[in-house]
Amino acid sequence: MMDLPDESFTEDEDFALMRSVGRGDEKAFEKLIERHQLRVIGTISKMLGNFEGAEDLGQQVFLRVWNSAPRYQATAKFTTWLLTIVRNLVFNEVRRRQRAQWLPMEHSDGTPREFLDPNARTGTQQCERSEMSEAVDRAIASLPEAQRMAIILRRYEELPYEDIAEVLKTTVSSVKSLLFRAREELRLKLAPFLSEE
Repeated sequence: MMDLPDESFTEDEDFALMRSVGRGDEKAFEKLIERHQLRVIGTISKMLGNFEGAEDLGQQVFLRVWNSAPRYQATAKFTTWLLTIVRNLVFNEVRRRQRAQWLPMEHSDGTPREFLDPNARTGTQQCERSEMSEAVDRAIASLPEAQRMAIILRRYEELPYEDIAEVLKTTVSSVKSLLFRAREELRLKLAPFLSEE
């Protein structure tokens, strides 16, 4: 799992940086990228089901940040605004890939991807963990877009329900419902693995 970005900075600092970026300050833009690139790329790669293409899409996110900076208004948390851009681009990319019948958990030749856990102590443990990790990734990737985004933002980004609601442009109760349905779906899909434990 990717490390979360350093949260020691404040939203006010992000707002100040965005004001500077809006005036064309490239150093402020670089600082914003440094602060948020792990969160952006991590969220994208989890939504796509792999790391392939996440950096390219991340660059598009920050290009939109640069282009939007002159008009940016601090009406919500900066990270919420940023993750809304991520959501829009990822949803568009997922739709584009579905039209191309792209399967995120397979190589271009159709063979399954392997995700090895370097912390496994034996070959058997490594294989079991790899299978479980792959099953979890596949299960998350199979969720509908909104459920997948809600799970990723809650589980990996640890966002509160209110922020997830803003990113998904819905209500807190809808987020809770999305998360409930997503967790139930994941529980069903992962039941064979869970019963073995």
